[in-house]
Amino acid sequence: QVQLVESGGGLVQAGGSLRLSCAASGRKFSRYPMGWFRQAPGKEREFVATINLSGSSTYYADSVKGRFTISRDNAENTVYLQMNSLKPDDTAVYYCAASSLIVAPSPRVGDYDYWGQGTQVTVSS
Repeated sequence: QVQLVESGGGLVQAGGSLRLSCAASGRKFSRYPMGWFRQAPGKEREFVATINLSGSSTYYADSVKGRFTISRDNAENTVYLQMNSLKPDDTAVYYCAASSLIVAPSPRVGDYDYWGQGTQVTVSS
């Protein structure tokens, strides 16, 4: 079992930055590929970024590539999402996810079996 708790969301103006954190419980954190997803009102949950076990490989949705950076600290059981040059379209609830089902990072919602409660990010124009 893994419990995930996100933090760092808030209200920011367009062009600003936020850093999301996701703290994981349990001793097997380094064994889980991790991902960030987001869900805007009336829309399906969508992939944002994912990272492999060691943190050496990362993948991003085209909509955030070059602006967002995912990273992890296995000693601290934490994964981060640095978000720069934020746009109003980035407004959503952001979710952290962990997978015990796969060994490689994945953009698919269904590949993740552990989810945090989400943190709201609102970008004003």
